[in-house]
Amino acid sequence: MRKMRSGSMPLLEHVKEFRNRFLKSLLAASIAAIAGWIFYDSIIKQLAAPFCSLGQSQTQEYCGDLYINGLIGPFTLRLKVAFISGILMSAPFWLYQIWAFITPALHKKERRFAIFFVSAATPLFTLGATCAYLILPHAVKILLGFTPNDLGNLIRFDEYLDFVMRLILLFGIAFVLPLLLLSLNILGLISGRSLLKPWRIAVFLIFLFTAAFTPTPDPITMTVLAIPLCILYFAAGVIALFIDKRRAKRSVNHSLEVGPIDPAQPI
Repeated sequence: MRKMRSGSMPLLEHVKEFRNRFLKSLLAASIAAIAGWIFYDSIIKQLAAPFCSLGQSQTQEYCGDLYINGLIGPFTLRLKVAFISGILMSAPFWLYQIWAFITPALHKKERRFAIFFVSAATPLFTLGATCAYLILPHAVKILLGFTPNDLGNLIRFDEYLDFVMRLILLFGIAFVLPLLLLSLNILGLISGRSLLKPWRIAVFLIFLFTAAFTPTPDPITMTVLAIPLCILYFAAGVIALFIDKRRAKRSVNHSLEVGPIDPAQPI
């Protein structure tokens, strides 16, 4: 869909473009979901590994106190795993579609920037998801520690899967947020100075965010998420200052090259 050079577009054209990009993203997620359906057993084994490592008696066919309930429970779980896997594996594609849709004008420069955004967002999201997976055994151990000694704790695997996915998505999205701030600076919507000026408030809000939205009440999980976010925040601010400096220098050079136009002299 070609946009006007001013970046404006009729409402109907916006709706059509959104529909096309949504359908493309849905198709990519569906194709990736097929891979999730095929590798279902490997995915389940990998997701259950942190919980299985806490079990006292475990074999290849038994994993702690995890269980699947109901006649159609196994089929529903497989559909759910395939759906979530499709969304995660197709993330680079639908991230590009979202950014391409909200970009004011898809000139050559903006298209290159959209590719840069997706190329940087994908490894950051993966890094956050990996960090979440690494602290998952610690989080599970702490939560199971609240179980009374005289009681058992049977856990449905679909509930455990929801917990794991929330943790992974939380970490993944949180690691992409500094890149979003940097993107706003590249588009000229926010300066590096205004980004770093309230750094004390930003650090406090990062720790407050991690304390409120991490699923475990322990400070270790909160700190593991907060420290990388703080590092990414300051890195985004420093890069934004460098971009502002280059932008100001380029503006000065342009003004010197053009210069004021002398008024016409009478003959």
